[in-house]
Amino acid sequence: MNLNATLFAQFVVFFILAGFTMKFVWPPLMKALDERAEKIASGLAAADRGKAEMANASKAAQVELASARDEGQKRIADAEKRATMIGDEIKANAQAEANRIVSQAKADAEQQVAKAREELRAQVAGLAVKGAEQILKREVNAAAHADLLSQLAVEL
Repeated sequence: MNLNATLFAQFVVFFILAGFTMKFVWPPLMKALDERAEKIASGLAAADRGKAEMANASKAAQVELASARDEGQKRIADAEKRATMIGDEIKANAQAEANRIVSQAKADAEQQVAKAREELRAQVAGLAVKGAEQILKREVNAAAHADLLSQLAVEL
């Protein structure tokens, strides 16, 4: 066999194989590689979108959490203010009730003092009459001397 003819035949087979490969094998292979590259690119883009959405969601959650904290602090402050107002109102009501009770007790005490003075005046007048009876050794008529006894009671 001739070496040149073998080499030429191998060149021809190589070029036929290369042409067949470039015409029938290479395009589906490139298509599959391109589709794979597109899937990878779309997957990376989706991952980037997911990261961006996660970052946005995280920021929104932080804003919502801060808003909830602020609202909670506001409600706590309002509750404390309300509690203070209710406490002040209760204290004012208690003070007013205490003042009313004290003034009522003072009025009752003044009435009792006046009543006791009247009773004491009546007793003193009765004792004065008895004392006068014993001094005079006769009975003094209380009805006859009512004006004198009332004047004596006023002086006491």
